[in-house]
Amino acid sequence: FVYHCAPPGMVPWHVTSGMNGAIMVLPRDGLKDHKGNDLVYDRVYYVGEQDFYVPRDADGNYRKYESHGEAYADVLEVMKTLIPSHIVFNGAVGALTGDNALKARVGEKVLILHSQANRDTRPHLIGGHGDYVWATGKFVNLPDLDQETWFIPGGAAGAAFYTFQQPGIYAYVNHNLIEA
Repeated sequence: FVYHCAPPGMVPWHVTSGMNGAIMVLPRDGLKDHKGNDLVYDRVYYVGEQDFYVPRDADGNYRKYESHGEAYADVLEVMKTLIPSHIVFNGAVGALTGDNALKARVGEKVLILHSQANRDTRPHLIGGHGDYVWATGKFVNLPDLDQETWFIPGGAAGAAFYTFQQPGIYAYVNHNLIEA
C-alpha cells in the first residue's frame, strides 16, 4: 500500500516532494505461488520511485530556495507541465548503484517491492525477470508468472519475486526507457 499525507489543496505537492512511501502487508499464511505452494524469500528490497519537479531560472539552472515552502508556487508551475525534472529510485540519483547496489547471491530468492505514488511505472530487471509478480501488491491475488516487465499504476505499490540464476550485474530500471 502506498501512503502519503492529504492536506487540503496540497496533496500533489506533498507527493511530488517525496512525502510518501509504502507498507507491505503479507497474508498471515505467507506468499503463495499460482498453485498455492509457499514462496519463501531470502531478501526483501524496497524501491521507491519518485518524480521531482524542480524549477529552473532564466539560464536553465535549477533554482535554490531558502525553504521548501518558498518554492511552492514555482514547483506548482513546473508540475503543471507534467514533465518531471528528475525521476529517481529511493530519493536520489544513484541511490541504488555502486556501494549502495542491491545485492543477492546465485540461488537467493528476492522479493522486490516497488512503489510510485504519482506516475505509472514499468519495472524491469535487466538480466532477469519477475518469476512471480503482484503488480498492484495484492498478495491475495494469484501472481502473474515470468514477467519481463510489469506495470504499476501511479499511487500503487507492486512486488516481484525472483530467484537469481547466475552471477552478474542486473540493472533494475523503469522500462519507460526515455525516463530510465
